[in-house]
Amino acid sequence: MGRFPRPSGPRLLYTLCNSNRKTTPSQSPAAAAVLRGTFQFRDFSAGSAARAKEDKEPWWKDSMEKLRNIGISAHIDSGKTTLTERVLYYTGRIHEIHEVRGRDGVGAKMDSMDLEREKGITIQSAATYCTWNGYQINIIDTPGHVDFTIEVERALRVLDGAILVLCSVGGVQSQSITVDRQMRRYEVPRLAFINKLDRMGADPWKVLNQARSKLRHYSAAMQVPIGLEDDFKGLVDLVQLKAYYFHGSNGEKVVAEEIPAEMEDLVAEKRRELIETVSEVDDKLAEKFLNEEPISSTDLEEAVRRATVARKFIPVFMGSAFKNKGVQPLLDGVLNYLPCPVEVSNYALDQTRNEEKVTLAGTPDGPLVALAFKLEEGRFGQLTYLRIYEGVIRKGDFIINVNTGKKVKVPRLVRMHSNEMEDIQEAHAGQIVAVFGVDCASGDTFTDGSVRYTMTSMNVPEPVMSLAVQPVSKDSGGQFSKALNRFQKEDPTFRVGLDAESGQTIISGMGELHLEVYVERIRREYKVDATVGKPRVNFRETVTQRAEFDYLHKKQTGGQGQYGRVCGYIEPLPPGSATKFEFENLIVGQAIPSNFIPAIEKGFKEAANSGSLIGHPVENIRICLTDGASHAVDSSELAFKLAAIYAFRKCYTAARPVILEPVMLVELKVPTEFQGTVAGDINKRKGVIVGNDQEGDDSVITAQVPLNNMFGYSTSLRSMTQGKGEFTMEYREHLPVSHDVQMQLVNNYKGTKEVE
Repeated sequence: MGRFPRPSGPRLLYTLCNSNRKTTPSQSPAAAAVLRGTFQFRDFSAGSAARAKEDKEPWWKDSMEKLRNIGISAHIDSGKTTLTERVLYYTGRIHEIHEVRGRDGVGAKMDSMDLEREKGITIQSAATYCTWNGYQINIIDTPGHVDFTIEVERALRVLDGAILVLCSVGGVQSQSITVDRQMRRYEVPRLAFINKLDRMGADPWKVLNQARSKLRHYSAAMQVPIGLEDDFKGLVDLVQLKAYYFHGSNGEKVVAEEIPAEMEDLVAEKRRELIETVSEVDDKLAEKFLNEEPISSTDLEEAVRRATVARKFIPVFMGSAFKNKGVQPLLDGVLNYLPCPVEVSNYALDQTRNEEKVTLAGTPDGPLVALAFKLEEGRFGQLTYLRIYEGVIRKGDFIINVNTGKKVKVPRLVRMHSNEMEDIQEAHAGQIVAVFGVDCASGDTFTDGSVRYTMTSMNVPEPVMSLAVQPVSKDSGGQFSKALNRFQKEDPTFRVGLDAESGQTIISGMGELHLEVYVERIRREYKVDATVGKPRVNFRETVTQRAEFDYLHKKQTGGQGQYGRVCGYIEPLPPGSATKFEFENLIVGQAIPSNFIPAIEKGFKEAANSGSLIGHPVENIRICLTDGASHAVDSSELAFKLAAIYAFRKCYTAARPVILEPVMLVELKVPTEFQGTVAGDINKRKGVIVGNDQEGDDSVITAQVPLNNMFGYSTSLRSMTQGKGEFTMEYREHLPVSHDVQMQLVNNYKGTKEVE
């Protein structure tokens, strides 16, 4: 660093560093911060606070206004990670560009997991930060697959703005609609970026119209491309009325020139369209437009910013991240049009006042309020990502987890750059940081103890698919359960359960890819091979008619033998009975001594645990004991219990048993154009449609479908509806299966029995 220069700026830092003779510049976090060019120094003296009051400029005003928290979201393969890679390169955070599926095998910076680099997809959202024109930008790159939708959900929950990337060929696709819905849910102002203008068939105007019709975006283009496909050379900025070309090996030299003469008419038309669109949602611009006053580029820029921050307008930028064109103007757009943390209103729930809503000022002056929005298991223990909404957090501070009431110390505070970390001493409101060694759950709120606020948690979708999973070797059970516990803590949409009946470990998630990735991660990160299968469906058996039993259990060996006789009948319970199993003793007199009756009931219950058709429990039966016989010496509890078990098995087939299968109530929400295909598929799965309603552009279908036919349904529904359909299902009742299904199940059961 060299010698510490005498600062010409605020005296407070110099006093801070000089007041303690032992402090060298490298030891002083504040000094280091100034030398690094960041803005995290604070002045804690009372005098300077008074000075700040006089100046009416709080110490944090400049740094907060020069801060942006943005997320990059889109459909699969629209170019999110490639765009982030270019942003990091142009802002100087990385010094060479690597492609997502590059031949060099390095992979993009934000795809830090081996699995991500192999598959060429983003699985976990990754955070980073960079500096552009003196502004700090925190960026979260999110996955595009619907299976990892929680990553997008929790990123948007904590961001102030977002970039929605659209492919100029694919246009508005299914996941674009989902992501846009999530942005609306969290009220995030956004820009749209039409990527891949260099591809064959690129048509940005078609995509812009799709965004207006399908996403109901109120938007207009901020730029006009100079040429398309292979002829794509640069962009015309409609606000500044300048043509930009991108020279240099990686497009790092941006050259501003005059607009090409042949494009002047198109540019004038598109600029007028932009002004008209914005003036409809911004009164100041509308006034000038109606009075036919000249509208300067500054007027237009300010109007676009006001409308975008108010979420009334979405500016549309264009370019090709892969060909290094249009990324720098997009970064300027982020600074010019997306809000800083102070301009976004966030509210918390005050736990001391019955969860009353409290609007947070969002300034570092207030009490600390931070939300843990993502957990990751790092090399040094649990890494917790925090978004600070108010106040300041320092290394070594004690903070309180409002949800659990625990007081914890912040042992280490870092800023993330994909999977790399940079230690920092403190961070203030508006920033996204990570802490080590703090035990908490995703969605917990931390404060400094002066207030008891909680932030509203994220919307967590219900899992749509389950698999049975078990480790190949018995020895690796410990590592296997450790892996499942960790993944469950990190990802709220990944659930683990134990099926009490079959003893299988069941994992549930958002789709086949989601669960496949976790099984693969268990193999790689924990060295545990696991087998995956279809979960066992919990069938039941029942009887349909009355059947008599009369069974004598007699066994004579040397000494005391076994003797017990039971007579009676079994019959089905009437529909709607509260109990699934009833035992009645109708014996008059002492044919069987009363102390043996509980043993007989126990025997029948045990026999009913496994029916003879497919070995599943027998339900809805009543067993009546009418007669029997006992022996003074040889009768015992065991003898009568065995007599009951054999009596049940003997008369069970005479009672015409049937198999019951679980039937689910399925609710589907699909765009109306796919209604016929989806309904046909439900019929194919032996489902019964019980309701069909219209909700906007969507059809809501209610059906009852056997669970056994619903395995892998999420994948087929997505392929039938181009990924736009969604469904939920819940258990309704057990109903008898058809005769052919019963025969098939019985034969399968016999086959497995013979193998055993």
